[in-house]
Amino acid sequence: MRTLTYFVAVSLDGFVCAPDGSFDFLPHSEESAAYHAREYPELIPTHIRSHIGLDGPNRRFDTMLQGRGSYQVALDEGITSPYAHMRQYVLSRTLPKDTDPDVTVVDTDPLALVRSLKREEGGLDLCLVGGPTAAGALLPEIDELMIKRYPVIAGAGKPFFDGAFAPAAFERVRSTVLDSGADYTLFRRTAPRTG
Repeated sequence: MRTLTYFVAVSLDGFVCAPDGSFDFLPHSEESAAYHAREYPELIPTHIRSHIGLDGPNRRFDTMLQGRGSYQVALDEGITSPYAHMRQYVLSRTLPKDTDPDVTVVDTDPLALVRSLKREEGGLDLCLVGGPTAAGALLPEIDELMIKRYPVIAGAGKPFFDGAFAPAAFERVRSTVLDSGADYTLFRRTAPRTG
């Protein structure tokens, strides 16, 4: 069965963005960009991949899920298909279904969608980027967390999960600390899912 990984950048105090949705307070470094491109190249948006020499096949993921807020970042730049090298799903009750022919807008139960995608034979895994509301809704089906933690305190903002109280146990699989102080840590679910 395919797995779902939630790939998210957070501050030390657990916020993915400011109260207004901006995230430019999370520091960017060339070292972090190089690590990201080397280890998770398929998560580099399509319009950037060719500029940095990424044109190979996907290694880990072939399906991208996003919440409306994460997808809006691309829309604000005039990009309607940010991950054209993957199947794309946007979880939204307000986005028009015909936003882009290569993007499937899902306004129904996201858990049913993910469970269906996981049952598909073959293929690579699923990735969820950003989106505290989407992550909260999909928590019962999240198998792994890849947390990019940056050495900054936000003080307030949106947490990386926004949903009901539903404790779920994960174990640390590996962690890479960069010279910039950022670290990438992979966690895997340890207990059976509920739901």
